Amino acid sequence: MNKHTMSLAATAVAALVLAGCGTTSERTSDEPQAQNSKQCKGADGKYVIGMSQANVAEPYRQRMDDDIKAAAAEVPQFEVKFADAAQDNAKQVADVENYITQQIDLLIISPNEAKPLTAVVKKAYDQGIPVLVLDRKVEGDAYTGFIGGDNVQIGTEAGKYVAEKVLPNGGNVVEIKGLAGATPQAERNQGFATGIKANPKVKVVATASGDWLREKGQAQMDALLKANPKIDVVYAHNDPMAEGAYLAAKAVGREKEMKFIGIDALPIPSGGIKAVEQGRLTATFTYPTNGKEAIAAAKKLLVDCGTIEKTQTLPTRLIDKTNAAQIYAQENPTG
Repeated sequence: MNKHTMSLAATAVAALVLAGCGTTSERTSDEPQAQNSKQCKGADGKYVIGMSQANVAEPYRQRMDDDIKAAAAEVPQFEVKFADAAQDNAKQVADVENYITQQIDLLIISPNEAKPLTAVVKKAYDQGIPVLVLDRKVEGDAYTGFIGGDNVQIGTEAGKYVAEKVLPNGGNVVEIKGLAGATPQAERNQGFATGIKANPKVKVVATASGDWLREKGQAQMDALLKANPKIDVVYAHNDPMAEGAYLAAKAVGREKEMKFIGIDALPIPSGGIKAVEQGRLTATFTYPTNGKEAIAAAKKLLVDCGTIEKTQTLPTRLIDKTNAAQIYAQENPTG
């Protein structure tokens, strides 16, 4: 091969290498996104984070926003913008589109429902915006990291607690589910069904959807009470719906006939830990808001130019009358 031919071959190879690297901010869906992307300017940079919240009607979600705000206040490089989708998938899609247009440095999202939010989350990710998904999932893996509890495990723990501790001799359970289409709803249902298998005498006799809201949980429980003369346990997918169910039962004088179990265990006066301590709920299971962890992950990506795990699973624990007061004091020392 003469020198001229060798030179042409080398040029062609170099061109192919450059083409393979890509020169735009777009990426194909099967390419892994570099986590420490163009957004990372180190400690001297300033970063705008967009937080897209499914709704703030649930106390859990308001607490998540509050925890993100408090954690971000400790990182001088961060400015966080908040958007409330108010349980409207179309609005949440528009909120994320707006953040993309604003060219934010990182997106945090807790999706209202998985499927309707998947495409716009992927769009942000494909444009090089790191994406942290909290609590509720999207379909596929076009995001930088997911942070949340293991909802199957939480449901399983709740089911075992009912089967072994609350109803060792069996009994009737009604289940008040969260919003259909939100991944925690399906996973908490699946886990509970697995957990109660430990006791074949425990039966789920009716279910209803309370959409995570206290008022809807109360309305659904009112109908369940009329249709079911014997209810031993109410398993609700979050504490507000469990409290709503308790209020419905109390209104007809049946609250002492049954036990009420929820999930979230917020350490606030209106939260599940206090409800257990005061006797309205028999038990709840902690479900971290992920806010502090999300900001820590954002700092690692944007300020430290580091990497994070694709999935960060946070633990749960049972709160009942034996530990409610102690845990509330630990989590909320101001009272």
